[in-house]
Amino acid sequence: MNMRREKLQRVLDRAVTEVGVPGIVAEVRDTNGSWFGSAGVADLETGAPRRPGESVHTGSCGKAFTAATMLALEAEGRLSIEDPVNRWLPGVLDPAVNGYDGDKITIRHLLSNTGGLFATGLAPELTHRYATRAGFIRHRFDTFTTGELLKAAVSQPPVGAPGERFEYSNGGFFLAGAIIEKATGSTYAKEVERTVIRPLGLAGTYVRLTGDTSLPDPSPKGYSNLFFKDGADPAAVTPENWESMMEEPGLPPLDVTELDSSSGWSAGSVISNTADMIRFAGAMASGTLLPPAQHRAMWTTVSTEGGYWMPHARYGLGLFEFDQAVTGGRPLRGVGGSLWGSWFFAIGTPDGEHTIAVHTNTEWRSWDVLFQAVEAEFGVSVGA
Repeated sequence: MNMRREKLQRVLDRAVTEVGVPGIVAEVRDTNGSWFGSAGVADLETGAPRRPGESVHTGSCGKAFTAATMLALEAEGRLSIEDPVNRWLPGVLDPAVNGYDGDKITIRHLLSNTGGLFATGLAPELTHRYATRAGFIRHRFDTFTTGELLKAAVSQPPVGAPGERFEYSNGGFFLAGAIIEKATGSTYAKEVERTVIRPLGLAGTYVRLTGDTSLPDPSPKGYSNLFFKDGADPAAVTPENWESMMEEPGLPPLDVTELDSSSGWSAGSVISNTADMIRFAGAMASGTLLPPAQHRAMWTTVSTEGGYWMPHARYGLGLFEFDQAVTGGRPLRGVGGSLWGSWFFAIGTPDGEHTIAVHTNTEWRSWDVLFQAVEAEFGVSVGA
């Protein structure tokens, strides 16, 4: 093992011993081939180790699949990302009803999180079901229709005018998913498969459908501590105070392996593995899937400052790149996502020749794991 991979293995080990991650894997692919490393376990009861090829939930990495599908449809002449939402979903965004103007918010705004939509993940209609451990156990198999998700997307007032600022919002991607279905007459899952999964040969990747609550073998168990304290009011949660309302540290994790993830739909319900996600992230970074015009649109980025998201990053359409002010001018691009029992990110060079994919079988705990992995693999201190 070379020095770079030794450093990366130490990051994996620290994620388990210091951050409290049950199990973590990393796969790297560069011009010298592939490397796989792990730490911790896939199952806390049996002690089974993490291993290559595991199927995992990629969380909000699904946003990148939605954006890529939308841009593929634009390349086919089905739509334009400059289309206003009202062209495809008339009346869903109505300033007189919910404060959102579907004539001014475009598909580009939705995919770049700049449409002024609030942080949908904090919508009480969604969060109250899963706010506490007891609530999660009671509602873990609840399903959501597209109509319910669109209603949740506009259930709180706008946080700004279209194009004014970045605010990470699942709701924009719910609208994008509905537009994909309206423009094609097909389902979101089938269009993602047709335009992205099949062309890239992602044999272990698919959009999980409503009612599907398990993962193909092999897969790790997922564990979560992502719950509010007993008695916390989800309606009082804001992007500023949510951390203070979380459970006290030290409680044992809950096994959340089986759950229905239709609440993520087109904002994040893609199942994949590290090898497939390396191929996907590399294709998105380098432009081998999309035509040049759509590739440029994907990587026309906006600042995420003040948007309650990952620091030191700029956001494109469904993907991000690290701010080159903190990378010393070295560009690195990637995708990432988290939900109960899973955190995934894949980051690499713009030519797609050097990419790392990392998964933990618990949700996001600390940006340090991501930043330290990037520093170990690429020699870039993005967390400074």
